[in-house]
Amino acid sequence: MPENTAEQLPQLDNVRDNATQEDFKMKNKVYEMLLYAYPALEQFPKSDRKLADHIREAILQVFELVIHLENKHYKKTTLGELDDQLDVLRHLVRLAADQQLHPDKKTCLPIRKYEILSRKINEIGCMIGGYYKSLNGSTAGNGGAANKSNGK
Repeated sequence: MPENTAEQLPQLDNVRDNATQEDFKMKNKVYEMLLYAYPALEQFPKSDRKLADHIREAILQVFELVIHLENKHYKKTTLGELDDQLDVLRHLVRLAADQQLHPDKKTCLPIRKYEILSRKINEIGCMIGGYYKSLNGSTAGNGGAANKSNGK
């Protein structure tokens, strides 16, 4: 699947009254990541299907949390859960691309797919950090999710 598929994807709609534009953009980014990751996960060897299932579940949980975020009035708790789940996903994807997992075989996730998927995860992480900052009303304050998404 080509990397620049945002123009080709159907835009998710039904933005709620209490949802912001950030919710809508984040939901579309997660949807785009999900569509990219699923075919890659199908190519995992049988011995690593459990890892593929965990990655798939983590992506679906991120997607679910973004939908919950859209529907909630108080968003900070859900945003923190979303940031934590994205961090779990980041580490699972890294594990799938690590050559040391199976030194005598090729990795479950080829390096090119890992790079693309990591970029998508980092982009969502930056969106979470920016969202945290907008909820706090300044750049100071909640260091947790904002710093995690910036790699600090």
